[in-house]
Parts: sequence; structure tokens; C-alpha cells
Amino acid sequence: MTYSLQNASGVNLTTDVLIIGGGPAGTWAAWSAATSGAKVVLVDKGYCGTSGAAAASGNGVWYVPPDPEQREAAMASREAMGGFLADRQWMTKVLDRTYDNINSLADEGYPFSVDVDGKVIRRSLQGPDYMRFMRRKIKQAGVKILDHSPALELLLDAEGAVAGAKGINRQSGERWTVRAGAVVIATGGCAFLSKALGCNVLTGDGLLMAAEAGADFSGMEFSNAYAISPAFSSVTKTRYYDWASFTYEDGTVIEGAGSKRGRSVIAKTLLTQPVYARLDQNMDEETKAWMRSSQPNFFVPFDRAGIDPFTQRFPVTLRLEGTVRGTGGIRIADYTCATSVNGLYAAGDAATRELICGGFTGGGSHNAAWAMSSGYWSGQFAANYALSLGGKASQRSVHGIGEAGLHGDGHHKFSPDEAIAATQAEVFPYDRNLFRSATGLSASLERLDDLWQEIRHSHTPDDSQILRSREAAAMVATARWMYNSGLQRQETRGMHKRMDYPQQDPNQQYRLLSGGLDQIWVKPESVVANRELVTA
Repeated sequence: MTYSLQNASGVNLTTDVLIIGGGPAGTWAAWSAATSGAKVVLVDKGYCGTSGAAAASGNGVWYVPPDPEQREAAMASREAMGGFLADRQWMTKVLDRTYDNINSLADEGYPFSVDVDGKVIRRSLQGPDYMRFMRRKIKQAGVKILDHSPALELLLDAEGAVAGAKGINRQSGERWTVRAGAVVIATGGCAFLSKALGCNVLTGDGLLMAAEAGADFSGMEFSNAYAISPAFSSVTKTRYYDWASFTYEDGTVIEGAGSKRGRSVIAKTLLTQPVYARLDQNMDEETKAWMRSSQPNFFVPFDRAGIDPFTQRFPVTLRLEGTVRGTGGIRIADYTCATSVNGLYAAGDAATRELICGGFTGGGSHNAAWAMSSGYWSGQFAANYALSLGGKASQRSVHGIGEAGLHGDGHHKFSPDEAIAATQAEVFPYDRNLFRSATGLSASLERLDDLWQEIRHSHTPDDSQILRSREAAAMVATARWMYNSGLQRQETRGMHKRMDYPQQDPNQQYRLLSGGLDQIWVKPESVVANRELVTA
């Protein structure tokens, strides 16, 4: 297919595969689709190569050589933490794909770090270098990139298959339309504009668009990840807090704050008083030097504030990272990363990671492996699907399906910023989202449902507010899927903590599917049954 541009009505393109999102998953999808013979357009809300959680800092990768003992240890390491909802077949496929992808980066000249013995370290990627490399890689493959061009709604054909998207350029205000044989949602997760590092472009936009097309979700109850951050900073890289001591304002040590359950202890303390940290546990000059070289931007806010974090205490907080470090997202049918809607694929944080993480994950590692693996597969199979349509793809009659925050049927005008603040008031507090109960979840859902109806029945915003309006709608929708799923899971499993059901229930060892817009539905799915989908 060839690209076409009609200036009279904005940007109008026709392509085989449209990738929405320009992070690791999106760029791997774009490269895979292009090398599979497809014409590819990638649209990014920010600037592809610099926007998103991965671009801002170092990324550990779940990179494990194909040694049986090492692979077994890698797969077993988080199964219990994730509530035994992960799948070994999926883990194996992701480990294999990640190993090959990382090695291909090395072959192509990616500048991996080298240890003191001169050995290349392939389990870590520096975000700025990685994403700059991936942008160059996809441009060389012929991918057309539209920067600062968020998608606002998907296009469907007469048979209900996804056939492209519409959006707007943030800088010029110009509208764009891309008709495509297939679409990959790689928009990342939703961090609810919490100011967590790299996450303020991640507002659940892709989740809302997918739901409007009829896609469903899995694991949305596992979406309450909080990360430690200096109170005066947005940097949420938490690995170094393994070396921290945590104290009250008077300098007394907070017992248990440095353990594996430390974030819960910190959160409970923050409900009533400040918490301070200092990186002073088992610290030597060699470790300090390694820290600064491995995660240099971790130290930027300290250097700017004139604080030595190794010798001086500093106040900390917990910032919500939602589904970015949670595991919930769009449900995919099998390793093709196809959703339940024809022509629509999902990858990275926008897709559920329960398949390899169950109900718990941290930063990098599994997330980074999932991004490059699901990105690779989604691009490849989206290309295959699009090319199988032939000339039919460009001849289809299509229509936009965006509604909430985009096309309203009432005369009421709502304030996107007020709606966002109201949503944050339900999802930020630790005693509502981290420490959950039926009473708290139900109360929040009542307010969120009212807010959703207000947005649904508000009139269409003008172009200056349309992106913010759509982001507000996406955040409200995401919170409702999260809390409805959390209400249904009446136990504590993975990162989902129910104060009224503090134990893990062996009878609830299943995944929860969810979906819907005006009416949210939630139902269980057997983990055993899902395993049959891997090789489907």
C-alpha cells in the first residue's frame, strides 16, 4: 500500500498496520510489522524515543540464557508473589523471545554496558539509549512516525473489525486519520497523572479505545502499584531503596519498612506522619559508584537539592503507578497478541501481564521482556492479518467509535481537570486503593460511576480541551474496571490487598476478566483453561 496525504482535511494516511504508542512495545511492533512486509505508521502522544516510562531511566530485562536450571529459577522466582496466576508456557515463550531480541540488539550495535571483567551486561538497558536506538531502527525499516499525535478514537468497518484510528496533533491542532488493515494498541498503562517518572503520558487512552471496540480485560484488580519516591521528586526507581533505612521524623527506625512488605508499612505510616529514608545499609564506595553509573537520573533531584542521600535523611512518599507496574490490561487470545476484536492487537503495558507475572510485578525485568516480546509478536501477526486482506482493506467503509469525552449527547459541559482531580481522589489514597475493602471500593465506585455518566452526557469539547477530556474519560474508565475487579476478588492475592479478606483463598486461583463501559461486568476465567490458548 502507499501513503496518501490530503492537506485540505488534515493528514489522511492509508497503511497496512497502525501502531498506537511509541515506547518499547510500540517500536518493537513497528519493526516486526515492517520486516514482515507491511507498510507501517506509528503515532505517539509524545516524541517517539523520549516519551513513556522506559525512556526516562535504566531498565532491567528478564534476560536469562537457555540453561534449564537458570530458566527454572527465573520462572519460579515470582510465582508465589504473583499468586500462582502466571503460566509456564507463556513464561518460556517470553524468555525465548526476549533472549533472541536482546541478542539481536547486540548484533546491531546497541551499546550495552560492560562489567569490570569486560563482560557485556545484556540484562540491562539504558532507557534514553534504548529508545533512541529503537527510533532509528524503525525509521530505517521504513516506518512513518507521527510525533505528538495522540489517537482519540478507533475506526471500525461495517463488520466490526478495527480499521484504523483518528487523532490530533498536539502542537498544530491538525486532525489526522489513518486507515489501516490492523491496529496495535501499545499505549502503555495508566498512572493517573501521578507525576511518576515518565508516566504522565500514560493515562489509559488505549484501554478506553479498546473497550469501545469491544475488547475485554484481565487482571484489572492488580493495578494498584505504588513506588517509593523522594517527596520532592518524580523519580520512582525503587531498586536502591533496598539499601535504605526508613525512620520517623524523630529518627527512630520504622520496623519492617525495609522488608519485602515495606511499602505497606511505609504507606500505613504516611497516613499519619512523614517517613524519611537514607541509603546507608551495607554501603561502600564501590556500591555508590555503581549506583551512580547504573541509574544516573536517580541522583539528579538529590544533587539539585544539595542532598547526599547516602549520609542525609530525605522525606519519601509513594506515587501511584497504577497499571504501569500493575499487571492488568487488555486480554489477548494467544501469543499472536490478538484481542477479541478482529484487526486489533495489544502489546506492552496496555496488554495484561498476568500471563507471565500473575498478580505482581516490579519495574523493568518482566515488564521490559513482555514489552519487547509482545511487541514483536503483535507486529508480526498484525502484519500477517493486514496483508491477508489485500485490496479489501482500503476499500472498507469505516466510522469512528469514540464517545466518552469526545462525542457527547447532552448540553452539559464538564471540566476535564476537575474530573481528573475527582478520579485521583479515589485512586491515590492508600486507604482506598492499596488497603482495600468492600466498603471503600463500593463508595469509590458510586462516585466514579456518577462521574462517568457526567462525562458521557456532556457535549463535545472544543479542540483545545479534547485531548484532556479524552484522558479524563480514560482514567475514570480504568478506575472503574480496577475497582469492580477488586470488589469481585474477595481475597488477598498478589498486589491486591483486601483488608476484609486478608488471606489468599485457594478457591479463587483464577483470573478475572472484565469489560464494558456504561455497565461494567466481571467474571472469572480458569487459569487451566487459559493455558490451552497459548498454542492455539
